[in-house]
Formats: sequence, C-alpha cells, structure tokens
Amino acid sequence: MKAKDLEKTFDEGKSILNQFDLSKARRPNQEQKRVNVDFPLWMIQSLDKEAKRLGVPRQSIIKVWLAERLHKSAAL
Repeated sequence: MKAKDLEKTFDEGKSILNQFDLSKARRPNQEQKRVNVDFPLWMIQSLDKEAKRLGVPRQSIIKVWLAERLHKSAAL
C-alpha cells in the first residue's frame, strides 16, 4: 500500500494496523528485563498495603517509585 492510500484509509477512520508487521515492533528504551530483588518483609508489607490502597499490583508501585527516584536523581 502506498503512503497516500494509507493516509486516506486512516483519514476515513478505518483500521490500518493490518498493513504493518507488528511482530517485531519495539518501543525504544522500553524493553523489559527481569531482575530479582530481595526486600525485607516489612517493606513488602508496606508495598502491599499501598498497592491495595491504590488498587494496583505491587510491581506497579515499585516501578513508579523507582522511576520517580531515578528522574529526581537525574535532574540533580
């Protein structure tokens, strides 16, 4: 499909996703790598309490708080 046709299809409100091979699509700087971290029990309990209060998984709290801290450190 030519770019002009792709734009027309998109402008008509039709889906254009079938025109792309998304099997190898990646988000730059968003690749995931699994790591293991040991936390003291009191910390896990506090994380779980906050996660429950916000209605999100524990992992989300950890990611957000680490990201905030890293951004803050980078700004210094």
